[in-house]
Amino acid sequence: MFGRCGFKLRTRAGAAIIRLGAGDATETALRQKPELVIGLMSGTSYDGIAAALVAVRGAGLATRAELRAFETYPYPPAVRRLVAAASAPPTGTVDLVCRANFVLGERFAEAAVRIARRARVALGRVALIGSHGQTIHHLPAASPPSTLQIGEPAVIAERTGVTTVADFRPRDVAAGGQGAPLVPYVDYLLLRHRTRGRLVLNIGGIANFTHLPPACRPSDVLAFDTGPGNMLLDALVGLLTRGRRTFDRDGALAARGAVSQPLLRRLLRHPYLRREPPKSTGRETFGVPFAERLLRAGGLAPEDLLATVTAFTAASIADAHRRFVAPRGRVDEVIASGGGCHNRTLMRRLAETFAPVPVRLSDDFGIPADAKEAMAFAILAHETMAGRPGNLPSATGAARPVVLGKIVPGR
Repeated sequence: MFGRCGFKLRTRAGAAIIRLGAGDATETALRQKPELVIGLMSGTSYDGIAAALVAVRGAGLATRAELRAFETYPYPPAVRRLVAAASAPPTGTVDLVCRANFVLGERFAEAAVRIARRARVALGRVALIGSHGQTIHHLPAASPPSTLQIGEPAVIAERTGVTTVADFRPRDVAAGGQGAPLVPYVDYLLLRHRTRGRLVLNIGGIANFTHLPPACRPSDVLAFDTGPGNMLLDALVGLLTRGRRTFDRDGALAARGAVSQPLLRRLLRHPYLRREPPKSTGRETFGVPFAERLLRAGGLAPEDLLATVTAFTAASIADAHRRFVAPRGRVDEVIASGGGCHNRTLMRRLAETFAPVPVRLSDDFGIPADAKEAMAFAILAHETMAGRPGNLPSATGAARPVVLGKIVPGR
């Protein structure tokens, strides 16, 4: 154990055990019987539902979590088209949003049932489900600010019989925050360290990171969305292939192209990159319309365009570090998670950009890169049921810590 601000990690086949906190509180937590919690997450790429079954003991700094099972359940093409239509004005009508909300509720419930079955755990033994839902619109800078996640939790609770916590973001927005990112609270619980400065990077549809200075307190944590992660690349691949592909597998297409330095410089002048945190963004800024504008500009072969946008994704992450993190203190290691970790071209560029600081996967810390966000919403739901705030005002900009989510009782 790394002193009072560290963690102890043990792993075994099929499980990751994370021990947090220190002293009497942690020892008390270890003596408690763990509660089984299912975390459900679907990101801004809306490609499927990540489901994690987590055994959680304790709360706050005494939290201890064990990953029992994890799987990603892809959306069927028809569901993905429905979510895309509901997310994209002017086609995103009230009728589409209404139907998509309940269709996704059924899908989230099915994912919860399937992950419990995979772990050979009866649903009656599951204490809680934490569902992030599917973000279809996020307007933190509007007046008034707003955000919308769908995937009706009443359907999840009814189909599974398990108490469900969902809709985590609006309470932070109501308290003056961006409603995102919320995972930094869990990053703080799981990955803070007494002597090492860490940059915890998640590459989903949008990329975001959490800076954890050595021996940090909650008020020391800085976190925000850096810009595009997989979203812009996925949109370009879909447009270039007319829907035959939805992403650049392993970054293979980008690896065959050459980076256009003039376009890269132009992309790096995007105003979002210069905006001071706290800040968050989404499909409204870096989604399909942005990709369509890049294609209309023309002049580049498809592989060159993908190579340039991959370089832009890596460079925007590095730019956020240089502008907003480096002045606050050192970073000893970058800990990466999310679907973007499978893009070898992107990861190679990140390693080159941050060298000599190592870029490591969260798997090295017992948190599978694909499972981390689903695990986080299991832990956030557990904190909600303990009556504990789950946001970090230093990350979201909220006026105060607040208890997140809405609770739908089970049977």
